[in-house]
Amino acid sequence: MRPGRCNDAGQAFPIYITVVAGLLFLALAYLAVGQAAVNRSSAQTAADAAALAAAQGTRDQLAGKWVEDVLDPTKWQDIFNGGGAVDSCWRADQLAAQNDASEHCAHPEPLRYAVDVRTNKPVGDSIVPGTEHMKSKASATAVIEPLCTFKLPDADAGKDSLPQLTCRDRNWDLDPDALTDLPKPQDLFDVHLANDE
Repeated sequence: MRPGRCNDAGQAFPIYITVVAGLLFLALAYLAVGQAAVNRSSAQTAADAAALAAAQGTRDQLAGKWVEDVLDPTKWQDIFNGGGAVDSCWRADQLAAQNDASEHCAHPEPLRYAVDVRTNKPVGDSIVPGTEHMKSKASATAVIEPLCTFKLPDADAGKDSLPQLTCRDRNWDLDPDALTDLPKPQDLFDVHLANDE
């Protein structure tokens, strides 16, 4: 008499279903993580853009003020320190709105803007409970860095002479009688994101 053979085909099917279900769950979990990452990235982009926009607004104001007072070099240092600039947080609000986010902008120092942003759209439905209404948040800080140095002329140099303005790797010899070639805002100030720790 021949021994009976066990039929294992029926036992493999539940294992196959379990493996497929597990893989499907993992795929959905990765999708949820991807949704959250995209939403967070959108928030960071909005924060960076908003902070830079506010700082660039102030940079442009300061550069315009410098041009207005170019014949009075005693006022230059105050301008390079951020004196007289009007708060440009309204530009941060514009950029945040264009990136579908709301923001809070602070101007703690004359040459610094700190922006906190929250996306208007939530992460959305996923297999992770409670995420459908969560909104991503991000922060960014932009600084305005003066690029120019100068030395006030001596009292006997004459009141109409202007100091040489050194901005990064260029020297500007300013002639009070021919002020046609003046530094642009980006020559006078650099605007960049700060690496807050």
